Amino acid sequence: MSTSNTSLTRNQRIVRFIVLVAVGTAIWFTSAPSGIDHKAWQLFAIFVATILGLILQPLPMGAIVLIGMTTTALTGTLSIGDALNGFSNATVWLIFVAFMFARAFAKTGLGRRVAYWFIRAFGHKTLGLAYALVASDLVLAPGIPSGAARTGGVLYPIVRSLSSAFGSEPGPSAGKIGRFIHLTTYQAHGVNCAMFMTAMAANPLIVELAKKTANVDITWGTWALAGIVPGLLSLLVMTYVIYLIDRPEIRETPQAAQLARDELAKMGAVSRDERVVLGTFALALLLWITGSLTHIDATVVALLGLCLMLLFGTITWEDVLAERTGWDTLIWFGGLVGMATMLSKLGLFKWFATFVSGHVTGMPWLPALVVIVLVYNFSGYLFASLTAHTVALYVPMLTVAVAVGAPPLFAALLLAFFSSLCVSLTHYAGGPSPVYFGSNYVSLRRWWGIGLLVGVINIVIWLGVGSFYWKMLGLY
Repeated sequence: MSTSNTSLTRNQRIVRFIVLVAVGTAIWFTSAPSGIDHKAWQLFAIFVATILGLILQPLPMGAIVLIGMTTTALTGTLSIGDALNGFSNATVWLIFVAFMFARAFAKTGLGRRVAYWFIRAFGHKTLGLAYALVASDLVLAPGIPSGAARTGGVLYPIVRSLSSAFGSEPGPSAGKIGRFIHLTTYQAHGVNCAMFMTAMAANPLIVELAKKTANVDITWGTWALAGIVPGLLSLLVMTYVIYLIDRPEIRETPQAAQLARDELAKMGAVSRDERVVLGTFALALLLWITGSLTHIDATVVALLGLCLMLLFGTITWEDVLAERTGWDTLIWFGGLVGMATMLSKLGLFKWFATFVSGHVTGMPWLPALVVIVLVYNFSGYLFASLTAHTVALYVPMLTVAVAVGAPPLFAALLLAFFSSLCVSLTHYAGGPSPVYFGSNYVSLRRWWGIGLLVGVINIVIWLGVGSFYWKMLGLY
């Protein structure tokens, strides 16, 4: 997840800010279509300008959303209470607390230890090493809602160290093994983000948007159950196909297992704090999975985990205050949820659904849904942030899907999965993208070629095999 573009000059930032203000102003002074309340249209103008700001990023995302929220109150479009309404939303706090889990994994070293455990067990061959890295990301995904923190922060240093250990550096020796494990670890990130509600920052936002747009409730367990089978199959197939195509020169990697053993020896025995984090994470997973039976809200579970870690001293209140990414996410996430909630209350989404349904006739819902998902997926080429992509297109695409007759829960989940899967396509789509591509192990042409291939594999598995599985689950 990208939060700002630090490479922009001051003049570029000013120009981009003027563009988003101009777009919002133009919509504001355009007559509202018949059937739309004047206030709803004004809020829509501010909302569109805010989304455009997330795409152009003249300022960090939190700052853009804060400006948008303030504008709604200054113009009288919303009361200050309604403008701040999103911060009382439970899902906003769920994703914030999830960042505390991520901080605990990093602070205690548990994330690195998990990765080295897998490498020690399965890293004797190159393909096994790749699967070990993929499995590490999979295990960490439910508790670390940021690909930048998980795949970039925890796993990238390990991937880079392993490459160097085999004499594989950027340039002529990249093909020994480094290019392959960089590609597979990155591509696994998108699949793992798709499988769990708490694996990517925009996923809980999707839950809220699905509720407001299609009146469907997506629980943590429902999301995980629907995503786990096609997700695991994607990881297995994707890794093996990249192995066949990239053909790393080194096929045996006993040094990797030894490196893992050496690193684990340096880390020593599992510390008390690591055991606390591991136990807390296991408890949270259990309660999330059994939420339909215990009726304990997912946010309450997350808050319980945070309280336990604070009580045991695994993380401190100073750690909570220092979690900049979490607080930044809280600001932009809460602001967007608040605006989306009010747009729903003012009837804009209902109007859009009615408008679309009146113009979509004759096409069966299933092929129509496939077309919608494909458009949504490949529109990822246009965005440098999964969050911006989701905010801009999830609601319109879900509205169209429901309008053509697709079962709301099925359509909401399918679009939710491809909100993450589209990260495979480019070298700028998500948080870890610039880290892995910037290592210079993979050329742009190869990155985009492999990305397109993985994208096609995901489409075949999730729309093909996944559809049969979801039929068995009764989702449609």
